[in-house]
This record gives sequence, C-alpha cells and structure tokens, in this order.
Amino acid sequence: MTISPVVSSLRAQAELQNEWLAERLTTLLPEIMARSGIDFWIVVAREYNEDPVIMTLLPAPAMNARRRTILIFAHRADGTVDRLTLDRYGYGDLYTQVWNPDHEAQDACLTRIVGEYNPQRIGINVSPTFAFADGLSHAEYERLLIALGPTYAERCVHAESLVIGWLERRIPAELAVYPELVALGHRLIATAFSRTVITPGVTTTDDVVWWLRQTMHEAGLRAWFQPTVSIQARGMPFTEPPTRNRILPGDLLHCDVGFCHLGLCTDQQQHAYVLARGETSPPDGLVSALARANQVQDLLLAEMQVGRTGNQVLALARARALQAGLQPSIYSHPLGYHGHAAGPTIGLWDMQEGVPGAGDYPLYNDTVYAIELNSVTAVPEWDDQPVRIALEEDAVLAGGKIEWLHGRQTRLHII
Repeated sequence: MTISPVVSSLRAQAELQNEWLAERLTTLLPEIMARSGIDFWIVVAREYNEDPVIMTLLPAPAMNARRRTILIFAHRADGTVDRLTLDRYGYGDLYTQVWNPDHEAQDACLTRIVGEYNPQRIGINVSPTFAFADGLSHAEYERLLIALGPTYAERCVHAESLVIGWLERRIPAELAVYPELVALGHRLIATAFSRTVITPGVTTTDDVVWWLRQTMHEAGLRAWFQPTVSIQARGMPFTEPPTRNRILPGDLLHCDVGFCHLGLCTDQQQHAYVLARGETSPPDGLVSALARANQVQDLLLAEMQVGRTGNQVLALARARALQAGLQPSIYSHPLGYHGHAAGPTIGLWDMQEGVPGAGDYPLYNDTVYAIELNSVTAVPEWDDQPVRIALEEDAVLAGGKIEWLHGRQTRLHII
C-alpha cells in the first residue's frame, strides 16, 4: 500500500499554499474582520518567538518572522482590507511594504500608519482563553502601546474572535484537498495494522510506533505528535498499566496517529484485532463494542449544529448517549493549521461537564473537526472485562451539515 504525500514537490507545495493564502486574504479575511468588529489588526512577532498566527499569514518559503515583523490589516468602508508590512525584506505581492528603514524607525512608521488610518477598534493578539490569540509577547505589548500613544492605545481590544475565525475557517480549495489527506492517514493505519508491519509474537508496540513515525517522515509528512500504539487483552484491561508491549494473538490494538501536510493537519484513532489460534473473526463482544462506539459518534455528529457552543454540543450528545445505555467520554476538537486547532472545544477527557471559555465558543460553517471519543463496553468473551474503544475520525461542517471527510472505522482491522 503506497504512502506518499498528496503533493510531493516542496516547490509545488509552496506554490499551492501561497495560492490558498492569497485567496484567504482576499476573500476570507475581510469577512472575519467585519464579523469581529475590528477595523485594524496588528500582528507583531520577533524571529524565533513567533506569534502562533503569524506563520499562517506569511507566504512560503518563509519559516520564521524576520528580525521584528509587523503586519497590519486595515478594514475599509468598502469591505476590502489593506495589507501592510513593516519589515526589511517584504513578502512579495501579498503585502504592501510601507517601511523604509533608511529613512524612518520601525516604531515611528507604525505610529505614522496608525495615524493615517485613524482606526476605532485595534485588534491585538491578547487572549485569556485561546493560546492561538495570545501571541503578543509582554515586551512587544509594552513597545506597541508606546508607539500607539495614549489615544490609540485606549482603542486596543482583544483580537480573539478575529484570530480564531481566521485560523478555523477553511476555503473551498482547502476543503477539496482535505479528504485526500484523511485517506492518506487511513492507508497509513491500514498498513501499520497488517502483516506488513506486525508479526504476532515478535513485533512490539514500540516497533509499530516508530514504523509510523519513520514512514511519515520518509513520505514528507510532518507528525505533529508522537504516534501511540497500545494493547488491551483478556486479563490486561485498559484500567491497569500494561504488563507487556509485545503483540500476541488475541490482542486488541489501538493507535493514535496525526500528521500535517500542505499546512493542514489530520488526527485519527483506530483499532485492530490479532486473531487467536482457531479464530477466523474477532469475538462478537469486540465487534459489538466497536458498534457502540460508532453509535456515540452518530449521536455526537447529530448535535454538532452551527451556532451551538462546544459545551452545548457536549451536554446534548452525552445526555443522548447515556440515555441509550452507553458509557461515553467525548473530547473532540477542531483541526486545521494545528492538530489541536482553533475553534470550540467539545469536551476534555477530564472535563465531561463542559470546558469554560474554549467550550463556550460556537460552531461555524466551513470548519473541520477531529471527532474524538471513547465508549466502554463489557465483553462476554473476556469474562465481562470492560473494553475501551477509542475512536477518532475527521469530519467537515459545511452548509449546516457535518460529514466524514473519508469515512470512519466500522470494522476492526484483522491481523
């Protein structure tokens, strides 16, 4: 089974991502600025201490801010946005370079530009809720206020809604590619959970983890976290520390894998069963456990409606699952430029009653989510031992409807 990137050439990747960025800046940013009520957005970062959002605003092949980079976005009355940069090197056609360091200090240029636009609400990246919107360092914040002066400093507001809106929203071109990325992840897992990689009695979970990591690396995919592979078995429940990591017949395997490609991230969890001697299929109890976890997925997706907050979705889905006699735990999150991305948090594994702040943010159209959850079921063939089926599949919310980007696991991988 081939594991190769959607776009292999680094040059082609950069060109495609820059096309997307140009479209996002032209079509998406004006809408998000208008929705947030911010007419002037200032993004400041120094090299190697980058604001989380700035790298989504700089064209490839930029890998860092240069020295001290200042981007300014000014929303005009006609709905367009002026895009300015105060840096020494410029960023091509995407931004108008307005600072000449041979004739003016950078802070003096910022003071002048702000005065020319006379903005009423100046968005700065400070947020007590979302780390994505809290990238303005303390020293840069102090410096910025001095450059703005008392009048304009009083007009500064948190740019939280603008930053999260920019990061979470996907344009049509990105959504067209996303299913291919998720399909690539499914192929990766299917190969890992096969005899190509696993020899029962020989292979360890660490062997599979490093196969996953190495394969992603060689395929030009960037793992955004170290993959995990774990075992449940009769007499080795998930509630206790594992007593071995060597994979044996009769084991239920679980993996958690995610990568980024073309600036977009995936996140997936699936299960496999290693047939024991004489078996031709998994025990019915494991098959039923997977079906019950699928049922939790269905109930969660049914509640993921535009305008509801993450906490509202969590409460409604959990109530329906509990009423159906399931044992759910829901901890889903947005996907996009980051793995645990910007947008509404829909539960945390240790906060099943709601997540203050991040869970109070609403769901919007054209956003992508990792539907992450688990369900616990007693398996008769394992002496009613509780088995946890932990699933994670990627879905898109668009046009008021949420759908899987490339299906989901409804059958165990068989080894």
